[in-house]
Amino acid sequence: MQAARIDRRDFLRRSAILGTALPFIGLARRAVALQTDLVARRVFFDNPDYSNVQVSPDGQHLAFLAPLDGVSNLWLTPVADPAAARPVTHATGRNLGPYFRWAHTNRHLIFFQDRDGDENWRASSVDITNAAIVPLTPPQGVKSFQQELDRKFPEEMLLRHNARDKRHFDLFRVNLVTGASELLFENNEYAELVTDSDFRLRLASRLTADGTAELFERLQETWIPFIEVPIGDIDATQILDFSADGNTLYLLDSRGRDKAALFALDMATREATLLVADDEADIVQVSFDDRRPIAARSNRDRARWHVVDTSATQDLADLAKHGPGDVAIIDRSFDNRLVSVFYERDAESGEFALLDRQTHEVGTLFRQRKALADVALRKMKPVTIPARDGLRLNGYLTLPATEAGAGKLPMVLLIHGGPYARDQWGFNSTHQWLANRGYAVLSVNYRGSTGFGKAFVAAADREWGGRMHDDLIDAVDWAIAQGIADPKRVGFFGGSYGGYSALMAATKTPEVFACIVDLFGISSLITFMARSEEHTSELQSLTNL
Repeated sequence: MQAARIDRRDFLRRSAILGTALPFIGLARRAVALQTDLVARRVFFDNPDYSNVQVSPDGQHLAFLAPLDGVSNLWLTPVADPAAARPVTHATGRNLGPYFRWAHTNRHLIFFQDRDGDENWRASSVDITNAAIVPLTPPQGVKSFQQELDRKFPEEMLLRHNARDKRHFDLFRVNLVTGASELLFENNEYAELVTDSDFRLRLASRLTADGTAELFERLQETWIPFIEVPIGDIDATQILDFSADGNTLYLLDSRGRDKAALFALDMATREATLLVADDEADIVQVSFDDRRPIAARSNRDRARWHVVDTSATQDLADLAKHGPGDVAIIDRSFDNRLVSVFYERDAESGEFALLDRQTHEVGTLFRQRKALADVALRKMKPVTIPARDGLRLNGYLTLPATEAGAGKLPMVLLIHGGPYARDQWGFNSTHQWLANRGYAVLSVNYRGSTGFGKAFVAAADREWGGRMHDDLIDAVDWAIAQGIADPKRVGFFGGSYGGYSALMAATKTPEVFACIVDLFGISSLITFMARSEEHTSELQSLTNL
């Protein structure tokens, strides 16, 4: 399996999250919130109590990330008794990385750590029976990523890391029990490598000078041209996995269409079969059972699941009956009886749950954020905003609790980074924190945001500070015209590209905003692009964590 997408813009996405909260003192000239008790910021912004709950291949245990003395660690509990959880790692100082996987031994977990925030992710395995940790990659100065796991090789996995050459990631076969490592492929030119369930290296990709992604197939140690992905399609085109027999390649593909769809490609005939598509949004996630696609998800204003295999029809119906929210399918036991899922919700804590496909029952496992249980959260409403050139912009609006007749509200325009990322519906720490303080909060997926098709992304080309900025002003004008925002009390808050937008707002349209906050924004496109080009080769591989 190769979960990383072919993406020239992925390095920009990594800065899309707004990780801290900043004050907007003075923007609200009078109190408008009914709620007089302000909720402590930590309630909204602390690490969650539970994240990434995964079921073991044999269906006997659950593993998840949770704080131990304030530091995120791996925990384990029997499926039959979720309350009996115990930690299996004891990291101090820094959280473990958010990504981990069960090994097919059912006894080992693979996890990743960095040192002092250097983002050099080293891999280790931990034995859940005795908490023994075995390093799988060099301990310092090396980035590593999972490449492949399969039940045929329960004590082994494929990893990539760049110990030999920081620009390229070599392929290694690693023993999870002993840590012994064997070099399988010395990589001197490819950005991505694609393997199959037999641990065979099948495909590799590289970028040409004009931004085209070239994919090559490996046949008896020789690389032959396979497919090309034009620069306009690489944002949405993603190699997902080979079938268990290695004869079919599953991929998301936007070539020849606007919205990325799920295809099955016959490796012998090169014939592609469309499996599922959404006319309104890209397919962005696929749930597999033993390397067979079961269901696919798109996300316009809310998440929407599509049946790929008929067995998913009953599963999706069972999940919908359990309760409201947008469902994310996390993983499955090997026999596909148990499915771990997450219910994203806007005005209450998200919920981890377990679907038993035999009984059709969905059982609650954990509430993601226990501190939210007694907090009156505000609903997040999807909205559609017309841009001045006719483009339709998706956005999300959160309103505070207000007194009757309070009038127009102070509003914060909260802009995501990337720019090739997106805002989506659900619990948003910054939205809830600001709404608790009496502000309306509006996020807008300006042109260039992902998930809405490649034409929407392309509409941002050469429009940094141009029509991309116009979209944000159009969003403010819309909120004023709707009677939501007080035109004299509008604030701007953004990080990374959103911070660049904040600086652009301060210089191009300062009269629109009463307060502007730039959080680690780009201040010079010239130095930004020069610096980005230096690291493009390495950063194209930063997609697995």
